[in-house]
Amino acid sequence: MTDIHDQRLLIIDFGSQYTQLIARRVREAGVYCEIHPYDVPDDFVAGFVPRGVILSGGPESVTEGETPRIPEGVLGTGVPVLGICYGMQAMAVQLGGKVAPSQVREFGHAVVTLEDSRLLMGVETGDARELNVWMSHADKVVAIPEGFRVTARTESAPIAAMEHAEQPLFGLQFHPEVTHTDQGAQIYRTFARDLCGCAGLWTPDNIIEDAIRHVRQLVNDEHVVLGLSGGVDSSVVAALLSRAIGDQLTCVFVDNGLLRKNEREEVEAVFAPTNVLNLNLMTVDAADEFLGHLDGLTDPEDKRKAIGNTFIDVFDRTAHSIESVEWLAQGTIYPDVIESAASQYGKAHVIKSHHNVGGLPERMRLKLIEPLRELFKDEVRAIGLRLGLPESLIQRHPFPGPGLGVRILGEVRREYAEVLREADALFIEELRESGWYEKTSQAFAVYLPVKSVGVVGDARRYEHVIALRAVETVDFMTARWAHLPYELIERVSNRIINEISQVSRVVYDVSSKPPATIEWE
Repeated sequence: MTDIHDQRLLIIDFGSQYTQLIARRVREAGVYCEIHPYDVPDDFVAGFVPRGVILSGGPESVTEGETPRIPEGVLGTGVPVLGICYGMQAMAVQLGGKVAPSQVREFGHAVVTLEDSRLLMGVETGDARELNVWMSHADKVVAIPEGFRVTARTESAPIAAMEHAEQPLFGLQFHPEVTHTDQGAQIYRTFARDLCGCAGLWTPDNIIEDAIRHVRQLVNDEHVVLGLSGGVDSSVVAALLSRAIGDQLTCVFVDNGLLRKNEREEVEAVFAPTNVLNLNLMTVDAADEFLGHLDGLTDPEDKRKAIGNTFIDVFDRTAHSIESVEWLAQGTIYPDVIESAASQYGKAHVIKSHHNVGGLPERMRLKLIEPLRELFKDEVRAIGLRLGLPESLIQRHPFPGPGLGVRILGEVRREYAEVLREADALFIEELRESGWYEKTSQAFAVYLPVKSVGVVGDARRYEHVIALRAVETVDFMTARWAHLPYELIERVSNRIINEISQVSRVVYDVSSKPPATIEWE
């Protein structure tokens, strides 16, 4: 089998919030790609041997002297290069063109008029040759480098796209990677498949075959232990390793006392030996230990670290009680790797901490294997379905490792967890029955340790508040609150108030930004 990594694109990241979306669009075209920062060593690009290079957007201005530039050698490799927004502006400046601040900034929807273009030839437009796109720029190219021609324009940006007449160099001021740009996926497909000459080997079936072969070569006849949470990532790892090494795999499910209602029973049912997968599954009841280590903690990061450290302790004891275990499998996925690397090198703010990136504590004395490390969440879901996992599991909302621990604001107590578990279950039940579960990307209840007075019948109730949160997102990078029907919110609120006596009030969060408690798995 041809190595599915051989035909690959390199994405140079200048700090755009959309960089991961670029990679996803390229992967959707069936082409493997990797994201690396703009300041990679000089010899990195040559050693990477890309079929093409994409330059991302970024928050800086090329009109300033100390801002990022395209690495030496990228523009002279002879492979196709596509600059997006800042990437186009950097290309223009470094090849002799000119960029200047725009008197009319463009942030949001715009309409570009297209000219003849090798890059845009697959885009279907009407007679007006117009395309709806998403702009996000304060500077613009005002003079193209020698040998280039303009291939798209808007009223405020007469040079909205450019390409070299002979060399495979292309620039777009707009962002094809976001869903607001019509036919953006087609533009990336044209670049990756037609202009870079990639055959489209990056498919779910090929990914599975490649991963199985890699696992077998790495593990050989040794045994592997996996922490199975019941979430999408760990479940897909379990299915993949089961296919690759069979009974050399043992899965450990830790009940930390912070699970969703019936979570333990559901996991044990899905991964029972009588089901599609024949796994060795061990369940460890460690609720008292986890809750004990959370006693008195109120800061979300302190709670997350306490949960993570306790999990390592529990898992380490369990793993070393299993005979002949040499490997630990984890469900690390590509966004975890990218975000952790960016935070490590000071290129991004720490939005969330990844306990499963960066190796293992030495005391665990296990070798690490991460079969999903190269994959985005949508790719993980796709191979999970191919491996026979039920769609109900694959499409379930994310539930991060800290579980209810970060959805209880302030101190975590057992009685708080019980109330929140019931409220959350009622919320999810009503979402499913109303058809809104599939329309939202993540929904959950939050326990607020703030007491409020509520009138129930002829009596007053002075208890804590439950907040409901539901968001919509396409890519799990940006999100907005879901516009749930008032009738649905009212029904959920009434059920929580009537069926859970320790709640006095239910509120639905309609803030424009996700709260600190939100996490993507």
